[in-house]
Amino acid sequence: MNRRALLLAAPALVMAGAARAQSFPARPIRIIVTIGAGSAADILTRALADELGRRLGQSVVVENRPGAGGNIAGEVVKRADPDGHTLLMATVSTHGINPALYRTMPFDPVADFAPITLAATSPNVLVVHPDSPYRTVQDIVAAARARPGELTYSSGGSGTSQHLGGAVLEQMTGTRLTHVPFRSAPESINAVLGQQTTMTFASVPAALGMAQGGRLRPIGLSGLRPMASWPEVKPLAELGLPGFDVTAWFGLVAPARTPAPVIEQINAATRAALEVPAVRERLAGQGMQVLDGGPAEFGAFIRSEIARWAPIVRASGATAD
Repeated sequence: MNRRALLLAAPALVMAGAARAQSFPARPIRIIVTIGAGSAADILTRALADELGRRLGQSVVVENRPGAGGNIAGEVVKRADPDGHTLLMATVSTHGINPALYRTMPFDPVADFAPITLAATSPNVLVVHPDSPYRTVQDIVAAARARPGELTYSSGGSGTSQHLGGAVLEQMTGTRLTHVPFRSAPESINAVLGQQTTMTFASVPAALGMAQGGRLRPIGLSGLRPMASWPEVKPLAELGLPGFDVTAWFGLVAPARTPAPVIEQINAATRAALEVPAVRERLAGQGMQVLDGGPAEFGAFIRSEIARWAPIVRASGATAD
């Protein structure tokens, strides 16, 4: 399209965007989740859905589209109409890790989406079987140094935050562990429960009940902050690995070219929903820290995460192709 055609088309595009904004929301809103039911992303999205629906005046439907590290869900939202009715609960995988993990991506995490708000973060927790001889991270590091490659860690797939938790542990301690990828995070936990693998970095929602029931032994959190709901488990950063930070995060994005007034309306509704005491309590009980911010801040955060994870993924040798 030449410059004259672009100038002629511009008013029509502006009018179309304004019409979308005035009619929003005109029907139920879908939030696509990149992981299966019961995951941290799923719990967060479902905790938000009812409150968002009340504020936006339409029902909010949660749809799980797991697979390919979240790329399947991301592509669905990229191709959706940019009218605010289809959103993605973006994650550290889709908008942080995957650009370095996949040679080809079905979307550009920056160009193909309009950021709305960063909603919450959630650490993983390093766990072992209760019969394991390892009670501290120092025990694990000492054994890994004495027997390179013998200790194993399972994950829900190459390039997931569980996998890169183990990769960062190796990089920070100069040790060599053996990664055992599974198709899902629950399978990676089952491998520890069945003593098929030495350890895993499990999500807090998945591990909390099993650890409290004595089926798993927690070693430390992968984030920098302690958890009020699980105070006896300290961050690995406080347990001899200063700066250890492999934190999962979640935030809403829309297809690119979604009108700015629609983005602002969803942002305001989401931030208000996250302030509801019942929502905050539910998420805190699952180890999540509720965040707050605007689209510009979230966009800058996404760009910084892509830059942060690229050298970590390269050093790990992880690839999904």
